[in-house]
Amino acid sequence: MSQTSDLKPGLYIVATPIGNLGELSPRAADILARASAIAVEDSRVTATLMRHIGAKRPMIPYHDHNADQMRPELLNRLSSEAIALVSDAGTPLISDPGFKLVREARAAGHYVTTISGPCAAIAALTVAGLPTDRFMFAGFLPAKALARETELAELAGIRATLIFYESPHRLAATLAAMATVLGDREAAVTRELTKKFEEVVTGRLGELAIRYAESQPKGEIVLVVGPPAEAPPPSADDLDALLLDRLATLSVKDAAAAVAESLNLPRKQVYERALLLKDRKN
Repeated sequence: MSQTSDLKPGLYIVATPIGNLGELSPRAADILARASAIAVEDSRVTATLMRHIGAKRPMIPYHDHNADQMRPELLNRLSSEAIALVSDAGTPLISDPGFKLVREARAAGHYVTTISGPCAAIAALTVAGLPTDRFMFAGFLPAKALARETELAELAGIRATLIFYESPHRLAATLAAMATVLGDREAAVTRELTKKFEEVVTGRLGELAIRYAESQPKGEIVLVVGPPAEAPPPSADDLDALLLDRLATLSVKDAAAAVAESLNLPRKQVYERALLLKDRKN
């Protein structure tokens, strides 16, 4: 692999393995070997990856603690150099610093491209056995209990599978909080994905909370939590009560439309019931 960059100047967002080094794509390896420099989260981690592909490139520290200070230097270099951006594992910008660099690079007219690849959140979703048609990545929850419960309460009504990153020492407390706030949903604890000791444990949130309270795990963890159960259909009495309330101030058509939308029921069905109730009142 060439040790001098002949890449177009700009920012190259490069996804790296989440565990197994064999995940690195040929294109990602080529970009890393040819970049003018690599912006890294931890140079020791990236050095291991570079040894794996047999290449050496200059590294620039870029992480949570120095991003604001380093960003101007990186932006200045993008006009004449090809700078690769990596995180310690997976796709950069996913719970890592970087979006401001991308935004400002684009605003300055620099070339920005992505070299797609591994992402722990998506990898966990694929093995969890939970619905994948609609999902939301929620990142890390707050460490403090009250803030964590507040954020979970905001997520409780979202009708989608939820994906979280979590640290081993907080796992049991997070699972217990989820069981309390979200309800005892189906979930999966995925650990050390693509590595030698990969593990996927599924069950209800309450069961998982007990399991991990008794034995704290090690390694990188992604939590996948199923969507809330479908709400039971409203009873006939509930439907009538809502319709009568709306009919007191609205026309039959408008009352039926409002109630149908609020209860997610067919408008024609609700309209026919509203007509019947109106006739009975008269």
